[in-house]
Amino acid sequence: MYELMSLRLKCPKCGHSLMDKNQLIDNVPGIHLLVRCRGEAGEIWLSSIYGSYNYKADITLPKDEVAEFFCTHCGEHITSKTECSTCGADMVPFHLDMGGKVSICSRSGCKNHFVEFEDLSVALSKFYNEYGLSGPHTHPAAERAPVSEAELKSDETKEIIETGTFLHAYCPHCRKSLIDGDMLKLKIRHGEEGILILSPYLNVFSSKSTVFLPEDKVVDELACPHCNQSLVRNDRSCGKCSSPVAMINVSARTKLIDFFICTRKGCKWHGLSENDLYEIRLEGSMEW
Repeated sequence: MYELMSLRLKCPKCGHSLMDKNQLIDNVPGIHLLVRCRGEAGEIWLSSIYGSYNYKADITLPKDEVAEFFCTHCGEHITSKTECSTCGADMVPFHLDMGGKVSICSRSGCKNHFVEFEDLSVALSKFYNEYGLSGPHTHPAAERAPVSEAELKSDETKEIIETGTFLHAYCPHCRKSLIDGDMLKLKIRHGEEGILILSPYLNVFSSKSTVFLPEDKVVDELACPHCNQSLVRNDRSCGKCSSPVAMINVSARTKLIDFFICTRKGCKWHGLSENDLYEIRLEGSMEW
């Protein structure tokens, strides 16, 4: 599999989709639910990226507190009699649109979850038909931005890195590869330390993290998983939101180039150094 697995979930009570295209978590549609915790009620959007624990809520969910979840369509309480094998809280089940179910723990901060397929062969067939296995150099879901005639003329002497291109990424300090299992892997610190996994395909913005990353917040630190050196640059800021940026190296046709990404969760800006702009263009980049 060459991208992060995004699950589309339905309410186990009424069967309605719980996906909200208007609220992105980890840059994909969030799982929209009503939530109640310690007598306070509100809304929550969970990440649909399998293995990500990020969410956005309009109420506070203190760590280790048990929350109750309700469908936004039928209002029914979504719960089960199955207890979490880690902490003993009730598990919360959702139906998968490809068949089967996903269960998550109802205790805030507990990372226990599991997937069950009704028919594994059918589920895998649906999964492969949707995501494909096109190999590590193109991405079937990446949409190319239209290129104007003026851009074509100005790019005649430039190397163009197209949308969907697999970016071979390296640490600018130790020069070791940042690609692990066809994904881009970085160390992250945001309150606690963990791992951030990004899609290595240009203009495909799916991600997941082992630590909670609030939407629209700037991470404390991004570092190389090999040498632990910081990737954050103090001499440059995001071209869209002015947040700090991190720099990695990616391989172009003739050399390694400096590639900048924004450290604010949800910002899709990325860019190159001024010197590289004369030779290389990133298709769909906000710098053009």
